[in-house]
Amino acid sequence: MKPELPLQKISTCFHCGEDCGEIKLVFNEQSFCCQGCKLVYEVLSENQLCSYYDIADHPGESQKKKKLQANRFDYLDDEETAAQLVDFRNEIESHFTFHIPLIHCASCIWLLENLHQIHSGIFYSRVDFVKKKVQIKILHNKISVKELVSLLSTIGYEPLINLSDLEKKQSSSYDKRLIQRLAVAGFCFGNMMLFSIPEYFSEADLIDSSFRGLFSYLNVLLAIPVVFYSASDYYKSAWNSFKQRKINMDIPIVLGIIALFAYSLWEIFAYHRSGYMDSLGGLLFFLLLGKLYQQKTFSTLEFDRDYKSYFPIAVTKIYKDLEEVVPLAKLQVGDVILVRDEELIPSDSLLLSSSANIDYSFVTGEEVPVPKQKGELIYAGGRQIGDAILLTVQKSPSQGYLTNLWNNDSFKKSTKRLLEPLSAKISSAFTWSVVFIAVTGFSYWAFYDLSIAIKVFASVLIVACPCALAMSTPFTLGNTLRIFGKSRFYLKNAHVVERLALIDTVVFDKTGTLTDPVNAKVTYLGEVLSQESKAILKSMVERSTHPLSNRINLWLGNQKGEVLQEVKEIKGAGILGIFKNQEFRLGSTKFTGFKKEITNLNGNLVCFTVEGLELGYFLIESGLREKAVDVVTQLKAGYNLHILSGDFSHEQLYLEDKLGDTIKFNFQQSPSDKLNYLKELNSTCNTLMIGDGLNDAGALLESEVGVAISDRVSHFSPASDAIMDSEVFGMIPDFLSFAKSSRIIIKASFILSLMYNVVGLTLAVQGLLSPVICAILMPLSSVSVVVFTTLSTNFIAWKKGLLTSKLT
Repeated sequence: MKPELPLQKISTCFHCGEDCGEIKLVFNEQSFCCQGCKLVYEVLSENQLCSYYDIADHPGESQKKKKLQANRFDYLDDEETAAQLVDFRNEIESHFTFHIPLIHCASCIWLLENLHQIHSGIFYSRVDFVKKKVQIKILHNKISVKELVSLLSTIGYEPLINLSDLEKKQSSSYDKRLIQRLAVAGFCFGNMMLFSIPEYFSEADLIDSSFRGLFSYLNVLLAIPVVFYSASDYYKSAWNSFKQRKINMDIPIVLGIIALFAYSLWEIFAYHRSGYMDSLGGLLFFLLLGKLYQQKTFSTLEFDRDYKSYFPIAVTKIYKDLEEVVPLAKLQVGDVILVRDEELIPSDSLLLSSSANIDYSFVTGEEVPVPKQKGELIYAGGRQIGDAILLTVQKSPSQGYLTNLWNNDSFKKSTKRLLEPLSAKISSAFTWSVVFIAVTGFSYWAFYDLSIAIKVFASVLIVACPCALAMSTPFTLGNTLRIFGKSRFYLKNAHVVERLALIDTVVFDKTGTLTDPVNAKVTYLGEVLSQESKAILKSMVERSTHPLSNRINLWLGNQKGEVLQEVKEIKGAGILGIFKNQEFRLGSTKFTGFKKEITNLNGNLVCFTVEGLELGYFLIESGLREKAVDVVTQLKAGYNLHILSGDFSHEQLYLEDKLGDTIKFNFQQSPSDKLNYLKELNSTCNTLMIGDGLNDAGALLESEVGVAISDRVSHFSPASDAIMDSEVFGMIPDFLSFAKSSRIIIKASFILSLMYNVVGLTLAVQGLLSPVICAILMPLSSVSVVVFTTLSTNFIAWKKGLLTSKLT
């Protein structure tokens, strides 16, 4: 049964609100301006989605100008063309991200996130309102790309598709509708002030008294477009909030506008006085000016986060048989790249190696590796599991897409004790309090002077500014993210900053984190290695990302490798290689079957065998990272410190001598042991785990904050909350201290905002502030919060050395 909806006037389209003119298209007792709008309504009605029209009035886009031709999107039947729109595709599903400029209200979000009710082939859709984008996942055996785009167009949300420029970055822009409303308010306000000059100088006879009434009526005419056009967004926002049984900051503003306008009309027409129309015009002008400033500031913050503060993913490019590490931005279509075990595939590429095992868990949530054969297309976001593979790039890489994977819902952590959600709750309670104070003030003054009562009512509602309270957290954290990014410490979102500030326990992974391959001393003991054995070793270790493999790789120098039949790395154990049908093993004594007793160890032991025959072993004496001792010394004062390692405990005495014996050491920890250790710590502590993201990905995800420190940023783990360039390892204490300072700045801005509101409300409730002054003060409070948080974070960052030239 179709939902019953109220009958609309024939002159207005129920879908888009445009004038129907002489066209009389009626369906289900609703009128429409064209067949397109009627078709959209029929689709929504058939799928029980008419709640779309309850969230906002006439939320749809007019379909008059659209050519509903059957062949309009035929170009998407071409597989190569359609493939350019695909983010990911496997045997079952395909993922797309569309830019839809027509997204403009809550109804748009609601409808686009309920596409699965319109077509069974769509199983997921999520809207990014700020960027006007929607991510859609489909079952491609039920709906094609052409059908999906046609469906979006049919319901009034045609994607903007420009196949020649898919990677173009969109610069931040102003809301044109807001500028138009501001222009109208400014024009009317200026003229109303001009007509009110005789009132401003009422003691002087500047004009004949008979003209004063005329000017008051002209002010009424000028106030009409201000009240009904310039303020329309406030009405829509307040009405939508009211329908959802919530209260937002626009409701007090709307009440103030209505009260001031109604009282001014009553004064002008009933008592032939001047009213407050000029004040009303000034009120809307300054409110919209503040809104434009706020929008611009948020837009700048969003743009800065999108295109300036990304972590710098690097890629190993093969050029003339040589490996070259290049930034993602310099990767071009046709380049050949090398992707090692567990490294991220940066862009859609064709597989050049004979086979690969791709883990798409960051894209689909499915952890089972997908086997791929030579010549198959592999999508960005997958990770190679096993041997290193060669690929040729087929599509320009998108850092934005990879960063979206980093912020996947699968990796979300609790927001308990964070200030950002708390500020939203405070803002809501604050709004209710303001309405109560306004009503109380009006009731009191109404007994003495109704004009003062109206003035007090409007001033209280307008001067109070919960937005300043709500803005303090995102602006402080946003600027902190930017500063961290400049310091080569890349956080995936603002929540990580707050969680860093709450840390009381720091857990280090030893190998590759506290120790540095460059500072390690490698000694080989055993049979003399032939050139062939060294070549086999080279091919084994260069395919691995483990720090010990990297150290042996450096020890081998420019030795060329052999072509091996198979190379397989077993996490926490070692590397298995097959050459001329012989099995070579490099790794722990247990993995290699090394039985020779080795004594007086002062380092890591890596054994090398062939077909069970013991050839020798590498003794790798760990070299601590530069400033590792300073970092641990500084952290001891305020944090509980733990060290986890998969190695044997023979280095404990050396580490205790260098780092101190107050640290809790834990050796022979497998990846699962590290994960369980963090789980146990989290029951009583707020943990920060710092590792390399190789054998400790589970521990990074389990900790309150997981930081992957890497010498090679090509190894990127979305399970981490942050990525730190190894060169700034020594700044860890400064980063933690700066995060704590940021939280203090947020609290200080709360107090600043509270003081402003207390003073403003105190003056307003006494009738000492006019609505125009209140309208000026309201955006100024937001400006003051932005200026305070920006200057404070920049000053503290400068003081801690996070903005100095040495980081650039």
